[in-house]
Amino acid sequence: MLETIKALADPCRLRLVAVLSIGEFTVQELTRILGMGQSRISRHLKILTDAGVLDVKRQGTWSYYRVGEANSFFSDIHPALKREMESLPGRADDTAAVARVLEERRRRSQEFFDQHARQWDDLARTLLPVPEYRERLLAKVPAAADVLEIGVGTGGLLPRLAAVASRVIGVDHSPAMLEEARHRVGGLEEVELRLGEMTHLPVADGGVRCVVANMVLHHAADPVAVLNEIHRVLAVDGTLLIADLARHERELAREQLADQWLGFEENELANWLAAAGFDRVECQSIAGDSGHVPVLLVKATKLAMNRS
Repeated sequence: MLETIKALADPCRLRLVAVLSIGEFTVQELTRILGMGQSRISRHLKILTDAGVLDVKRQGTWSYYRVGEANSFFSDIHPALKREMESLPGRADDTAAVARVLEERRRRSQEFFDQHARQWDDLARTLLPVPEYRERLLAKVPAAADVLEIGVGTGGLLPRLAAVASRVIGVDHSPAMLEEARHRVGGLEEVELRLGEMTHLPVADGGVRCVVANMVLHHAADPVAVLNEIHRVLAVDGTLLIADLARHERELAREQLADQWLGFEENELANWLAAAGFDRVECQSIAGDSGHVPVLLVKATKLAMNRS
C-alpha cells in the first residue's frame, strides 16, 4: 500500500494515470500528450509500473502502457481516483491531446485504406495469411436478424450475411472501400451501406440484433471505445460476433497493413467485453497451417440490464 501511495504522490504521475485511464499509449504518444521529454516520461512510467499501478503490453517493437490489474489496492481506489483526477490542473488540455493522438491513429488508417482499397484483398491475404474461419463465423449469425457489419472493407462477407439475415447494414470509414463493396453487393436489396466510424456508428440505440466485427478491431485506434459503441447499437440480448487476430509478432502488419494492434489475447478481449456490458462470452482459437496467424472467434451477448 505504501509503495502505491508513494508512486501516486506526484502531479506528473497522476496526470499519466489519468491519461492511461482513458486508453493505452506508447511512450512516444505520452510525450506528445503531456508535453514532456521522453526520459522524464520513462522515469515516471517505471515508478508506476514497479508499483503495479501500470502494466506494459509489448506489441512487436512497440510497448503500450495501460492501467494495471495486479495491484489490488490500486484497483480498489482507482474508481474514486478517476473522479478526483478530472480536477487536476491541465486536465482539459491532456484530454484534448489524447483526442488528437487517437484522431491521428484513425486518420492514418483511413488514408491507408482509401489508398489501397482495390488491392486490399490480395494485399492482406499475401502479407498476413489466416486460417479459414468464415464458415464458423457465419454459423453463429442469428437467422433472420437485423445485422450490422462494422468495417466491411471490400464487402467480401456481405453477400453471405444477406443470405441469412433479414437486413444487413454495412459501415466503413473509407469511401474507397465502400465503393468497392457497392460493386460487390450489386443489387442486393437486403444490404445498405453507410459511411461511418467504428466509434460513432450511424445506427440508432438498440437498432440491430447482431453486430459482426470481422478483422477490424486490430485496426481500431481505441478498441475499448468500439466495444462500448457496439453495446449502444445492439438490442438487449443481441449478439456480438468478433473474428480477429490472436496475438502475434509480425511487425510487417503494422508497417504494411496499417494494423494498430498485433492481435489480442483471449483474456484481454474477455475483460474488455465484460467492462462494456457483455456476458456469455465464448472464445475459440482457430489455428492454421504453418505461416498462418491464428484467429480468435468470439461470441458475446449484451446484458439484459444496464450497467450500474
